[in-house]
Amino acid sequence: MIKILLLSDSHSYIDDRILEYAQQADEIWHGGDFGSMDVIEQLEKIKPLRGVYGNIDNTKIRSEFPEVNRFICENVEVLMIHIGGYPGKYTLLAKKEISEKTPKLFISGHSHILKAIFDDKNNLLHLNPGACGKQGWHKMRTMMRFVIDGSEIEDLEIIELGPKV
Repeated sequence: MIKILLLSDSHSYIDDRILEYAQQADEIWHGGDFGSMDVIEQLEKIKPLRGVYGNIDNTKIRSEFPEVNRFICENVEVLMIHIGGYPGKYTLLAKKEISEKTPKLFISGHSHILKAIFDDKNNLLHLNPGACGKQGWHKMRTMMRFVIDGSEIEDLEIIELGPKV
């Protein structure tokens, strides 16, 4: 059983609440737009970090994280792409990756819109944790946490970090 903290679109912002939740996780997953190496370094000090680069991330971050991250956690295949869309509106890259080898869990960021949708057509769970940073058009800063136990994705929780003032 692995406890996951899922965040995205930090845009160079990290605070004590994010770090507090990170300490409770076994792994931290970031859906891109870290914004700065400082965010990465702070998270990596706490727990193992997986992620993808986002459209605002610089060449240093792009050298540390891939555009497409496909991995196995417990018995769950995970696909992560920053600009991936969502069921019915996947980007071309996401469509290609999903059709080549369908994951059980597809994670994207970018939109700043929190979504948890089961894709019946592809038989996968899509998660977008929204945005935990203070830049962008979202009003509420959000993240998610959940558990992967064998081949099951369980205990999905939405975390509201407060308004982005």
